[in-house]
Amino acid sequence: MTQLRTVQVLGGGSAGSSAHVRSLAAGLVARGVRVTVCAPARIDDIYDFRGAGAHFAPVPRRSDPQAIGALRAACAGADVVHAHGLHAAVRASLALGAQRSRIPLVVTWHTTTQGEGARAAVLRLLERRAVRASSVVLGTCSELVDRARACGARDARLAPVATPAPQAPPVPDAKLRAELGVVGRPLLLAVGSLERHRGYGTLLDAAGSWSGLDPAPLLLIAGEGPERAALQRRITAEELQVRLLGRHDDVPALLAVADVAVLPSRWEARSVLAQEALRLGVPLVATAVGGVPELVGEAAELVPYGDPVALSAAVTRLLSDPAHRAWLSQAGRTQAGTWPTEDETVAQVLSVYDELALTGA
Repeated sequence: MTQLRTVQVLGGGSAGSSAHVRSLAAGLVARGVRVTVCAPARIDDIYDFRGAGAHFAPVPRRSDPQAIGALRAACAGADVVHAHGLHAAVRASLALGAQRSRIPLVVTWHTTTQGEGARAAVLRLLERRAVRASSVVLGTCSELVDRARACGARDARLAPVATPAPQAPPVPDAKLRAELGVVGRPLLLAVGSLERHRGYGTLLDAAGSWSGLDPAPLLLIAGEGPERAALQRRITAEELQVRLLGRHDDVPALLAVADVAVLPSRWEARSVLAQEALRLGVPLVATAVGGVPELVGEAAELVPYGDPVALSAAVTRLLSDPAHRAWLSQAGRTQAGTWPTEDETVAQVLSVYDELALTGA
């Protein structure tokens, strides 16, 4: 039997999709599949796809006109091309061109695209183009599957992505808490790029009401992005008990010392922060959007998006109720045990590849 050859295509390389491709590549290679990963070179520096046994083909970012040609060369001779994210899907479909009749394109939607006005309209057009060029669309949550079907997908399936669990869960470090300035006070943690759709404006609104608590909690936000300057101006002007940490290399270590994790986003599918928090037993307050409710079940406090009063009240209740925090901690670990493993995720994807190779779709 000939060796199955797949090409995995990443666009900008978000943390969630890049970690998934790294895990997927390792699992496929272990099953005898030949894997090539196409992504900007800097992403391989971080995720070491070669270390997973995959071939790596550097492809410029989506704005580079050389990207399509580089992708076309990498996909030549593939049995299946698998694109991760909207922009990767559009570029892969352009690179395949007429070859789509013999090389099936699988697309995984890890999240929804964010945009307003004219940009939103363009993104909707790109979504329809991507799903109609695909043999199979895999959505990481039910809402994404429904969205793909509404855009005209021929075949859309639910495929929850497993975020790799740490081999050795971090141990709470009192020294780290001291370094962060949270001795004798609660620590709240939010993680994610500093962009408008992450809901940090609402989070700062809520933070203003926590200043009256005794002791007042400190909110740390780990991440970098275009909203940093505006957020810092608010923090300074309103004297909020909030610190912007910038990009942080060891989020699990931060979570291990946090009292509550906060996810205020406008939309999430399978939030990495939510998964890491529940695995570690850190109580989570999150917005009831996208795939979050089906991800966390009853193991988190859910609030409406953009509602600082509800967000503040949920956090305040948790901080004042150690018994409920302990219950959520155990419920989170139990819920995490229901998620698919990396091995199960690889097996599902490989079954899709085998099906397409067999049918010649």
